[in-house]
Amino acid sequence: MSVGTLNFRSAVLNRPMSFSYLLPDSWVAGPGPYPVFYLLHGYCDDHQTWLLNTRLVNYVAGLPLMVVMPDGEHSFYCDYYQGPAFEQYLLKEVMGTVEACFQVKRRGKARVIGGLSMGGFGAMKLGLKYPDLFCSVGAHSSAMEVGRTLPNWGEMRAELRLIFGPLGKRNSHRAENDPFALAENLSPEHAPALYFDCGTEDSLLEGNRKLARHLTRLGIAHEYREFPGAHDWGYWDEHIRDSLAFHCRVLGLKR
Repeated sequence: MSVGTLNFRSAVLNRPMSFSYLLPDSWVAGPGPYPVFYLLHGYCDDHQTWLLNTRLVNYVAGLPLMVVMPDGEHSFYCDYYQGPAFEQYLLKEVMGTVEACFQVKRRGKARVIGGLSMGGFGAMKLGLKYPDLFCSVGAHSSAMEVGRTLPNWGEMRAELRLIFGPLGKRNSHRAENDPFALAENLSPEHAPALYFDCGTEDSLLEGNRKLARHLTRLGIAHEYREFPGAHDWGYWDEHIRDSLAFHCRVLGLKR
């Protein structure tokens, strides 16, 4: 397996950006082209964090699957209400670069997306917003309500206002970045496969429970699970295996 970093200049963000990747060895996994797993990091992390803090390399060894870990900075993988357009950067430039530079499949039925915390929110939001681009979503310990409540998370609050816009104002931007609202506008038969989980000692637990209940009311199929654990790498290293297994079932990959 190749472990690498690709550096490129983003025209959308007007600065250099990077993503890390895992690419199967063709003599082990077959010659490709491969489906792609876009794996998103959390708020305080970067594109290398999944590799540094989990055994992801071991978990995907031998699979005919490319894993791409983009750098989302603090963006929640959104186009800011006031600021840079990280959603466009991810969907147009990261995905475009991956599909231009690597032997991967270029259709929604061969793309899956996942993440933790901020990245779990981003994965769920993008999967519900663009069901033609991703066939499966896997999210862990996700900040599902962040755009609805703008929680008072210290220094983050000012940046959250730039991303989602002010509270108390009805605007299309907020709805476009809200998994709850996006689910309401999605026909159940068009939804991607959805998996998400959260630790029972995690402060974000109730938001995940609310989304599970919301999806149930809307008739959107999903798998939601709770496990003992908190908002930490011990939990994510263990349960990335659950979402990976879910993605493999959707893609028809044998582990």
